[in-house]
Amino acid sequence: MFITLDGIDGGGKSTQLAMLSQWLESQGFNVANFRDPGTTPLGNAVREILLHREDIPLANTTEMLLYMAARAQLVAENIRPAIEQGNIVLCDRFLLANVVYQGSAGGGDVEALWQVGRIATGGCMPDVTIVLDIDPAQASQRIQRGQDRLEKRGIEYFHRVRQGFLDQLPRCGGVTGIVDADRAVDVVHKDIVGIVAQAMQG
Repeated sequence: MFITLDGIDGGGKSTQLAMLSQWLESQGFNVANFRDPGTTPLGNAVREILLHREDIPLANTTEMLLYMAARAQLVAENIRPAIEQGNIVLCDRFLLANVVYQGSAGGGDVEALWQVGRIATGGCMPDVTIVLDIDPAQASQRIQRGQDRLEKRGIEYFHRVRQGFLDQLPRCGGVTGIVDADRAVDVVHKDIVGIVAQAMQG
């Protein structure tokens, strides 16, 4: 099974992925954890350019294709092999984020992004996609580090991002769920486990 968590930064994805991984392992499953972009040497190099190299200007289309390239490598190098080996794969973000950030919020062609995404992933799409939903103003207060390139785009951009996640989630296929992330960590975790457990039974 391939499970992704997504949503705007500050929603608690990293914490919830770690908790979900621990829960799945406690149930006897082998779990492989990845992040998109990242994980592979190429993905980490692309992530650095995308989020932190502000000295390198990026057109929206360039930005979109860099995310796609990192994802293509992640699928080929990590995700597909991990699934074939019988692991449950957890991933911090996937194609949905690309569609939302560069399409819904960035003004790119959403349909084209879905099409390019399916080519980049070779049709490898999550069985379960969960969006951690939170008000952007609340999310920004949770972020303790400095802002990356995307986070500097302002609150209105992130309102479009949030709405994009809600609008595009049904197109992910498989099981999808929206979880209110503006609650206690253990309450959010319980909801996520409920969605995953139900997907496993189905």
